[in-house]
Amino acid sequence: MSWQDVEVRELKVGRYMLIDDIPCKIMEITTSKPGKHGEAKARIVAIGIFDSQKKSVVFPVKHKVKVPIIEKKNAQVLSIANNEAQLMDSETFETFIIPIEPGDENKIKAGTEVSYWETMGMRKIMLQN
Repeated sequence: MSWQDVEVRELKVGRYMLIDDIPCKIMEITTSKPGKHGEAKARIVAIGIFDSQKKSVVFPVKHKVKVPIIEKKNAQVLSIANNEAQLMDSETFETFIIPIEPGDENKIKAGTEVSYWETMGMRKIMLQN
């Protein structure tokens, strides 16, 4: 299990949550006041970590949502070909291939060390801007 359950009212901007089983970074949270017959609701706008798609959801503030557990790791770039980088994890020495985001091709060089995030069985190279 690579997530934990958290109530919507505990979420904060800049943190992460799962929307349709996709890890997303929370960009905006707006809450409404409780109504005559219902409880307060929260509208959350988030952007997917892996697909960069904007998503919006509305939940009651006491509703439980899943928050992904993101492992931040380092790896050495072994080679680059066809917009993919072959990486070797710095701790486990496991080798794997990660697609390179469009526009990042010139920032990643063979022989250098990069940071990558792993969660929900997916991996992404994270470059410092």
